[in-house]
Amino acid sequence: MKFRVDRDVLADAVAWAARSLPVRPSSPVLAGLLIDASADGLVLSTFDYETSARATLGAEVSDEGQVLVSGRLLSDICRSLPAKPVEMVLDGARVSLTCGSARFSLQTMPVHEYPALPQMPEASGTVPSDLFAHAVAQAVTAAGRDDMLPVLTGVRVEIEGSSIALLATDRFRLSQRELEWAPRSTDDSLAALVPAKVLGDTAKSLTAGAEVTIALSAGGSGEGLIGFEGTGPGGVRRTTTRLLDGEFPKVRSLFPSEKLTTARVDKAALIESVKRVSLVAERNTAVQLAFSDGVLTLDAGSGDEAQASESVEAVIEGDDITTGFNPQFLLDGLTVIDEDVVELAFTQPSKPVVLSGYREGGESDGGFRYLLMPRRLLS
Repeated sequence: MKFRVDRDVLADAVAWAARSLPVRPSSPVLAGLLIDASADGLVLSTFDYETSARATLGAEVSDEGQVLVSGRLLSDICRSLPAKPVEMVLDGARVSLTCGSARFSLQTMPVHEYPALPQMPEASGTVPSDLFAHAVAQAVTAAGRDDMLPVLTGVRVEIEGSSIALLATDRFRLSQRELEWAPRSTDDSLAALVPAKVLGDTAKSLTAGAEVTIALSAGGSGEGLIGFEGTGPGGVRRTTTRLLDGEFPKVRSLFPSEKLTTARVDKAALIESVKRVSLVAERNTAVQLAFSDGVLTLDAGSGDEAQASESVEAVIEGDDITTGFNPQFLLDGLTVIDEDVVELAFTQPSKPVVLSGYREGGESDGGFRYLLMPRRLLS
């Protein structure tokens, strides 16, 4: 195997393929990155039996062949190379990498022990890449991170015709993001539970091209794959991941059907106030929010400890209300809302608040909603 390739194109493709490599692989070869050189160029692949990544790129291939090397090491090396063409040559059990005056010799791994990558399911439709990345970033905000509750570490993807809904929850909060896409068939009704970390990383990494192809196998959670394909510098990027097994909780009913109190607040001002007031909040204690007479008053701290209070102007409709929330969870929701004004909708102090963006003219953006459970206030 021998090829010559642009340094930036190679570095980008290697970094993209290596990003999903396991930290503690069950087998040494699963830490490898497979390089397949042919007349069509290069294909770089990684796979850990859960998530696969495949990047294609153009290269001047003198001798075809395959080689398996440490993915993270190759990524580190490529990132540090000078801005000159890279040449790689397989010589026995080692690979020689040359870039300008820099030379590296890498040990190879047995290619025959590397598992075959799964095939992409049939394409289900396409979505603008920037829209998809932004929608996923909003949805994963509420995804769980506790591996003891694996179902809650996923994002439920629901496809109904030309609409996609993304739902995530960690039991204390809930996010819902809806967006339009171009389905293969408007009759499709599909659902999948996708690992939130993989979904977030993948969506963010596929914004170089205009659109992302989503490929979802029929069958539902635990019985198939979901695949994503887009373009990157030099070629196509493709990734697949196994769907999570288990029943995602029926969370849509948690969004209340009525609003007894609503408050509209400048988002930037509220974010800064929450950050300041929460500096004195003890760990696992709430920041109090009191809505009354056109003012939102934030309080934290109690007793002999440090205390803080700050007021923010608000447009309040309905009864006065006082409640409290985990400040970090509140900030997480506020920072992913696009609009400059945020609406907080309540039914009663002991019930969740629903956060959404608010636009001039009284039109709320129904694309993203963030529900947050209240926390008990210290007396």
